[in-house]
Amino acid sequence: MKRQPEIVVPKSVALPAVEALTLPNGLPVHLVRTPGQEVARVSLVWAAGSAVQSQPFVASSTLNLLAEGSEALTAHEIAERLDFVGSYFDVSIDRDFAVATFCSLGKFFGPTLEMMGEIVLRPAFPEDEVALYARKRMERLAMERSKPAVKARELFSAALFGDSHPYGISSPESEYLKLRREDVRAFFERFYGAGNCFAVCSLGDDAGQREALLELLAQVPRSRPITDSPSLITPRSDPRRVLEIPGAVQSAVRAGRLLFPRGHEDFVGMQVVATILGGYFGSRLIQNLREERGYTYGVMAAMVNLRAAGYLAIATEVAAEATGDAVEQIFAEMERLKRELVAEDELENVRRSMLGEVMRILDGPFGIVDVVIENIQVSGAAGGADGVGGGWNAHCGCSARDYINDFIRQIEATTPERVRDLARKYLDRAAFTAVIVGKE
Repeated sequence: MKRQPEIVVPKSVALPAVEALTLPNGLPVHLVRTPGQEVARVSLVWAAGSAVQSQPFVASSTLNLLAEGSEALTAHEIAERLDFVGSYFDVSIDRDFAVATFCSLGKFFGPTLEMMGEIVLRPAFPEDEVALYARKRMERLAMERSKPAVKARELFSAALFGDSHPYGISSPESEYLKLRREDVRAFFERFYGAGNCFAVCSLGDDAGQREALLELLAQVPRSRPITDSPSLITPRSDPRRVLEIPGAVQSAVRAGRLLFPRGHEDFVGMQVVATILGGYFGSRLIQNLREERGYTYGVMAAMVNLRAAGYLAIATEVAAEATGDAVEQIFAEMERLKRELVAEDELENVRRSMLGEVMRILDGPFGIVDVVIENIQVSGAAGGADGVGGGWNAHCGCSARDYINDFIRQIEATTPERVRDLARKYLDRAAFTAVIVGKE
């Protein structure tokens, strides 16, 4: 007789211990011990996102140009040496943070660390590479902005925060042509010091790896924390913005409202509400807009966390002729959450979906590093005297284990009544911003 395996819903998780220390240059380092793993990862996180730049595109350009030549090696030589040992280097940037990540097999950690030093400590930002990068990025951005979804994303940020707010600004792609090597160098020297950075690393049992890594990170120039903050500028939301595209067959729709960062007591509860609305394939909006009406292939709703703000966002692309009704259906589903209690079986499906995603993320040392990074970012955003939003003292905030287990506890504790109360508190249509790109 065949039996389905029992479904086990986790009540807590056990994560590897994280060693936290601060180097003599002031750089906080968090070491995740992963015995038996043959891979290593080092992520450096700087509070150097686009929100702190004073010149368009200089933040992303600085990060993306780190590996385009050092004082000793060309971009080709750096890429060739990393490729020879099968190591991986990647960067990512958002409004708040710039991240550089290095991954390698443990046995090739030494050569990878050498390239990390060239990239992070001694970037040259060659003038010809800066010019080539700027031209390519300008062309790519112009192409991306021809897509309604990209236009809607930028228009939504501007409508939500205001055109002049650091979280809402979108600059013309031609601004790339104004970028100069000295601009990139100045941004690097100001924002890429030890006082504006923290490192999270996943290493095996090799003590030599640990000492070599700490020795390299101790060479990051000492600096004072940067205190610039987008929260100093009050957001100014518009209730509605429309960008008509003649002949459009689809419309990109965005709706949302300003709420609060992840540290707020209602953030996790609103993540549950967002998941019910559009956070998994069985969500209310999927059932309404896709399954019942055939307006769209997909729709999402999520809580978005920024350092100085947080917001609820709903996004979809719908058939142009269905645009008006699609917007009404989105708000109708919000009203239903305010009127009716969610059925317990539906809420249980949402809990399992959210907890399943947690388990997926934690399946391996690299996912654990991501959780540690997020935990530090959230802890640093709480405020304090030693840095941006409170700085990143190596012992700040709760542990990643506590952070995840509290998240699980709050999800499990969410009741239908709690969902209804949060919907009534935060899903007021008058507080929402709606953006349409295509046909109104």
